[in-house]
Amino acid sequence: MDTYTVHLAMAALIGASLVAVSAYYMHRKTLSQLLEFAKTVEREEEVSDGEWPQYSKKRRAHHSRRKGNGYYRRGSTSLPDVTMISGGIDGEEKRNGPVHVDGIPPGLPRLHTLPEGKSGGHATSAKRSGNLIRPTSPKSPVASASAFESIEGSDDEDNMTDNSKIDTTYLCTNGNAGPNLPDHINATGEAMQITASSMIRSHSVSGDLHGVQPDPIAADILRREPEQETFARLRISPTECLEMRKRYVFKEAVAPWETEVISDPSTPKPNPEPFFYAPEEKSDHYFEMQDGVIHVYANKDSKVELFPVADATTFFTDLHHILRVIAAGNIRTLCYHRLNLLEQKFNLHLMLNSDREFLAQKSAPHRDFYNVRKVDTHVHHSACMNQKHLLRFIKSKLRKEPDEVVIFRDGTYLTLKEVFESLDLTGYDLNVDLLDVHADKSTFHRFDKFNLKYNPCGQSRLREIFLKQDNLIQGRFLAELTKQVFSDLAASKYQMAEYRISIYGRKQSEWDQLASWIVNNELYSENVVWLIQIPRLYNIYKEMGIVTSFQNILDNIFIPLVEVTVDPDSHPQLHVFLKQVVGLDLVDDESKPERRPTKHMPTPDQWTNVFNPAYSYYVYYCYANLYTLNKLRESKGMTTIKFRPHSGEAGDIDHLAATFLTAHNIAHGINLKKSPVLQYLYYLAQIGLAMSPLSNNSLFLDYHRNPFPMFFLRGLNVSLSTDDPLQIHLTKEPLVEEYSIAASVWKLSSCDLCEIARNSVYQSGFSHALKSHWIGKEYYKRGPDGNDIHKTNVPHIRLEFRETIWKEEMQHVYLGKAIIPEEVV
Repeated sequence: MDTYTVHLAMAALIGASLVAVSAYYMHRKTLSQLLEFAKTVEREEEVSDGEWPQYSKKRRAHHSRRKGNGYYRRGSTSLPDVTMISGGIDGEEKRNGPVHVDGIPPGLPRLHTLPEGKSGGHATSAKRSGNLIRPTSPKSPVASASAFESIEGSDDEDNMTDNSKIDTTYLCTNGNAGPNLPDHINATGEAMQITASSMIRSHSVSGDLHGVQPDPIAADILRREPEQETFARLRISPTECLEMRKRYVFKEAVAPWETEVISDPSTPKPNPEPFFYAPEEKSDHYFEMQDGVIHVYANKDSKVELFPVADATTFFTDLHHILRVIAAGNIRTLCYHRLNLLEQKFNLHLMLNSDREFLAQKSAPHRDFYNVRKVDTHVHHSACMNQKHLLRFIKSKLRKEPDEVVIFRDGTYLTLKEVFESLDLTGYDLNVDLLDVHADKSTFHRFDKFNLKYNPCGQSRLREIFLKQDNLIQGRFLAELTKQVFSDLAASKYQMAEYRISIYGRKQSEWDQLASWIVNNELYSENVVWLIQIPRLYNIYKEMGIVTSFQNILDNIFIPLVEVTVDPDSHPQLHVFLKQVVGLDLVDDESKPERRPTKHMPTPDQWTNVFNPAYSYYVYYCYANLYTLNKLRESKGMTTIKFRPHSGEAGDIDHLAATFLTAHNIAHGINLKKSPVLQYLYYLAQIGLAMSPLSNNSLFLDYHRNPFPMFFLRGLNVSLSTDDPLQIHLTKEPLVEEYSIAASVWKLSSCDLCEIARNSVYQSGFSHALKSHWIGKEYYKRGPDGNDIHKTNVPHIRLEFRETIWKEEMQHVYLGKAIIPEEVV
């Protein structure tokens, strides 16, 4: 260090020291002058009255206990000792005349004194001082508790009278006295002498003798126990929302474990002929579309609707009621505290039982995280492969089938080789970077750019050739690529997937084309089931002239499904394909702005404008038609389709409120963190959340801000899924990659991972027989009764904790009157 720096530091140190010393002496001098001035004023007034103060003894030090008075006198370090100025507080040191408040210099607090000759001591405590001077301070609006600390434990405490309810309503807001004065108040508004025991003990901000007698209302508030919101005090309760959901969500009349008894614990045998069609008779059911919803009758002459569903006005009225519940401040506070309590209870459980859980897992033979069943509950079929897999497949086809005619563009049929020549590319040039299908920073909050990543090399023609099933080659390339993915899943043995494939609603023949593609290419795997996803693209179809109203889309989506249910011979391939379909999904960018639907919205045939309907409008009409369809299929002994839309990835929480009423499970749900009430409702209803943190990290939410670990701690029914392996993941096993990153970032234990994997099987649409084999014969029972640690590797103690806490919350919400079934519904 050079000399200049040392000198500069020394100068700064000396300067700061001088400033501090100067400030100290200036402050001390100011206080001394202030005290001298106050004493001078007092002496002048006393001389004018012809009387001189008589001091009988010297004052004791501050904070010493006065004998015979029963209190501590505590001095203030920030203000002068005004009791010394007034001549003390002992009766022997009493002044002959009162101290006039007007003589106090500006800046000192106003003094409340007692008139001459008055005595405020109690009859049984005559030796107590009665003229305690109590100055007021803006910082101390109530009496200081420290001024009367020594009263506690004294012998005289039992003899004190309770005057705590002193009427001080005579005080106006400006400090003046009101018209009706109590007996202990004089005409000037000054308090007459009262015993110290009658002061209401309260907490002062400054903790010294600068307080006035408190308002009795304020004193009552201070004495009252702090109130906490409880469900018993709520005018509207979450129980109403839970009961609403029970009325809406489709539930099988007979549970699958009651109709199909599993007696053989061995592995279920695969279906040898999954695409075999056995002719079935047509039923007499008659259906028609009314105001956007299918109505089914026993026959054409019947006028009694078989499967009534809530109309749109009722649904939107109930939706608005839920939104009011969500917005209520007291309910939000209560739900927030309950959720925090759930989180802390789980942390406490881990502190006490994590070692026991680990030992239980070690004692389970054979099982670990790698060989428990895991289902990818949310993955889009057109992006189910990773980018390296797609690159190898494209190079393979370019090398083996260069002369295959694959596309018709600009009036010309082009071979695969000619397509790449038009792009000025060869098979050797291709690499992962040139393929450019991986999401990067440019896609964050840009759903449009993310969708463009489905185009290999940025070319829509390559997407049409390799990633579409309705193209010139009838989707042969995509079918072969899908079979390779099926083989990878079969090789892993313990990983399953639910692939989402699109039906757009542009024409009714889409269903037959999709079913034909599945059946003709024999796309079947014991590890895979299908969900149908419906993109919310009405506004685009309207602008293109494909549809004239929203009713056209509903007709194109649901009429073929009802037709094949009534008469399987009308669409035989579709009938076979629907046996593998387990769910219906709604997809698109949720962040687009939209108007909240009202109770009286236009019917779908009246919706002819170019604007896209709101999310909840889509939800209701898809739910209502699917509910009717499921009731019809169940009555004929066919498989049913559950409503499992995307919800809560972005946009308003209205989306989550709508799916709370109608959906079995949802995808994403990250916006639940914005609404503690909805989050608590989703916990109570145990609605499945198929969350994809890596996908959210590329689109809407940074990984470290994802609420997945918080949801898991609180006990929500969460699972991990991949969403779009083509754009997101880098390895051959994208689902294991999703689990491994979550475990590393959020420090999830093996027990946590196995519990999440078990949740994924619960949420999935696989058959009762497969679930029984994967996670236990009695998987449908709650808590440890439905758990088989030898299959799930989840300790009983973990599930017992989850069940106990959930039941406690249900009883808390229902005020001890909750009816909890023994089976998971």
